Amino acid sequence: MKITTIVGARPQFIKAAAVSRILRAEPNITEILIHTGQHYDPNLSDIFFKELEIPQPDYHLGIGSGNHGQQTGRMLEAIETVLITEKPDWVLVYGDTNSTLAGALAAVKIHIPIAHVEAGLRSFNRQMPEEINRVLTDHSSDLLFAPTEAAVNNLKKEGIDTNKIHLVGDVMYDAALFYGEKSDRHRQLLQTLNLKPKSYLLATVHRAENTDNVQRLEAIFTALNQIAQQYSVVLPLHPRTRKLLQQNQLEKFTQNLTLLEPVGYLDMVQLEKNARLIITDSGGVQKEAYFYQVPCITLREETEWIELVDLGWNYLISPDHSGAIAQGIKIGLEKSLPININERPYGDGQSAFKIQKILSSKKP
Repeated sequence: MKITTIVGARPQFIKAAAVSRILRAEPNITEILIHTGQHYDPNLSDIFFKELEIPQPDYHLGIGSGNHGQQTGRMLEAIETVLITEKPDWVLVYGDTNSTLAGALAAVKIHIPIAHVEAGLRSFNRQMPEEINRVLTDHSSDLLFAPTEAAVNNLKKEGIDTNKIHLVGDVMYDAALFYGEKSDRHRQLLQTLNLKPKSYLLATVHRAENTDNVQRLEAIFTALNQIAQQYSVVLPLHPRTRKLLQQNQLEKFTQNLTLLEPVGYLDMVQLEKNARLIITDSGGVQKEAYFYQVPCITLREETEWIELVDLGWNYLISPDHSGAIAQGIKIGLEKSLPININERPYGDGQSAFKIQKILSSKKP
């Protein structure tokens, strides 16, 4: 069986690392890896392949940045060419990026079955490009690997054939278990920054709904800068966010922050595990905070990982006003954690094995 895996962005590298390791251990499976180049900065791409021990891509398309339509269209054209050449039995896509949608559209139009890892997530905010990518990919797919019960229910409500839906758990939990211990031997960044456990807050800001809205971008960084007068705030800065801060002359609101270039996966895990509080607009970082039992403030009005809010690990704050953001962060710092070791919303850490077994059962 030949499986073509399509990745392009940091979260997909992490998920693919967990699944590809299992797929490639199966002698009857050949995996062809396509990297679209959506994340092309070495700190967002190359270092992840090295640290996560992902095989080098068989095809690196080098698409790079661009408007949504332009980027997705270029990816679709290039992926289709590879699929026609390789003729895989399955196309495997991850998450909700433009790379995900382009891979699904390329495959469905030439009648190659699609398997979607992390299917069924919904924020119910159609203004988010990621939400459109999720919905279209799910409705184009032949196998939907759902990470949670909520995701399964979303797919059923949309009328998707239940025979296509498989609750497998979250492959990012697999990765957290597998690489978490390895990261503990990788503490150079904490030592360089002189960061002691639970002595700092960790922040990430990259979603278009926050960075492309100047009012929100200013509100977020005003609040973080204010909080940083009392607490150390460490922020690995996405290149796109840095560019928008410069364009909108908002760099003055970063003077109290400890800004870093994008960091590798193992460094990020160490920053997450040792933070007192995480402040983010990232879907993946929300979950990683939970995996490492660190409370999280999410700078959004909704989240696709609603179970974290229900369990009390994650708190949503609308990022429209700096005062509300700062106050929410202070409240988050004061709240006690709802520790319940019996709650396992993301499975048992064996999601990749389950995906491999299901794919192997689908004989070409």
